Amino acid sequence: MLKVLIPTIMLFPTIWLTSPKWLWTTTTAHSLLIALISLTWLKWTSETGWTSSNMFLATDPLSTPLLVLTCWLLPLMILASQNHINPEPISRQRSYIMLLASLQTFLIMAFGATEIIMFYIMFEATLIPTLIIITRWGNQTERLNAGTYFLFYTLAGSLPLLVALLLLQQSTGTLSMLVLQYSQPLQLDSWGHMIWWAGCLIAFLVKMPLYGVHLWLPKAHVEAPVAGSMVLAAVLLKLGGYGMMRMMVMLDPLSKELAYPFIILALWGIIMTGSICLRQTDLKSLIAYSSVSHMGLVAGGILIQTPWGFSGAIILMIAHGLVSSALFCLANTAYERTHSRTMVLARGLQVIFPLTAVWWFIANLANLALPPLPNLMGELMIITTLFSWSPWTILLTGLGTLITAGYSLYMFLMSQRGPTPNHITGLQPFHTREHLLMTLHLIPVLLLMTKPELMWGWCY
Repeated sequence: MLKVLIPTIMLFPTIWLTSPKWLWTTTTAHSLLIALISLTWLKWTSETGWTSSNMFLATDPLSTPLLVLTCWLLPLMILASQNHINPEPISRQRSYIMLLASLQTFLIMAFGATEIIMFYIMFEATLIPTLIIITRWGNQTERLNAGTYFLFYTLAGSLPLLVALLLLQQSTGTLSMLVLQYSQPLQLDSWGHMIWWAGCLIAFLVKMPLYGVHLWLPKAHVEAPVAGSMVLAAVLLKLGGYGMMRMMVMLDPLSKELAYPFIILALWGIIMTGSICLRQTDLKSLIAYSSVSHMGLVAGGILIQTPWGFSGAIILMIAHGLVSSALFCLANTAYERTHSRTMVLARGLQVIFPLTAVWWFIANLANLALPPLPNLMGELMIITTLFSWSPWTILLTGLGTLITAGYSLYMFLMSQRGPTPNHITGLQPFHTREHLLMTLHLIPVLLLMTKPELMWGWCY
């Protein structure tokens, strides 16, 4: 654990002491090195499930893929931000990269924590850098509104969780994940226990976000700069799913009855947000709503509590993290050239940027779960689980899959095909940096097809 955490902390002095000319090169190289070191976590040697260097930080097959995803994303965020942060004063560039590095530090400690209260503190700590990134480097004046939504939704959801955790500490005497799985099952039977159950999960459902408490997400995504959108879509939404998986172990007898409304909301959300995507004009908003739709499937898979559901949820979380991050990068490259996110204004880009059209095509197909990509594997496992739980769910999930295919193709056709307007024929060509960025997003997705057991979790 420390072999990744210490180099990440050493990024801070590196960022502030590097000469301005080498700032971006050094930080990218340093963070890429951390990402490569983190790949050693994937070589699983432990038989007990957890490998830990100390009592408080440990990895197991559930947190490992999410930790590697977190480390993999930092160099990509730095690469993606280079163009639009470069004109700023050097101190602001340094503080921007420092916020990204601090976000990675908090996320590593959140996913690696064995104490639930430490996980909670890190879960909350990720709010601060994200909020600063959105409100300081966002594009429009709406960004302050988006920051307020983001902060208050997440805080209102997670305060009940703190109380729930303190009650759990009082009744079991420990909050260590290593110990809790062996402790006595809780006798949950009263109304108070039902409120406690809801308190444990609502924070994570807001973070995921579940349909109904999802309004902060499109706002935050649309207003955030590219690195903010990438880290939000790829890792911060996964904190919700990860937290739910960790908490579901203790909530057992009540979940059978109480999970119904949440599963229904999640499945209804797949259809509703998909339908919203079909009539979006704003490119980033469309990708943001598609994230809500995919995370609805993940929430359903986790709440049903079967090994297949859990496994499908982890696979879909990892695959969605890489693919939606790639889509946000592509949307940003188009935005940097045309200075507009409205899809109607920039059509027919395939004629001007043929290679970029290939990236768009691959990312869109991955988003709509083309076989044999891991997105399809995760979705199929969750849909199968839901079907065995109740055959009626196939109506909702099937319709959701159709709508997903519809809006993905709509996004591709709107941005890449059709007649090219005259006002965009003189756009600046794509840089090697942007092609490298897309390659580093999509190659892991393709490689995960060959060895999916890296992200199955501890279900097999």
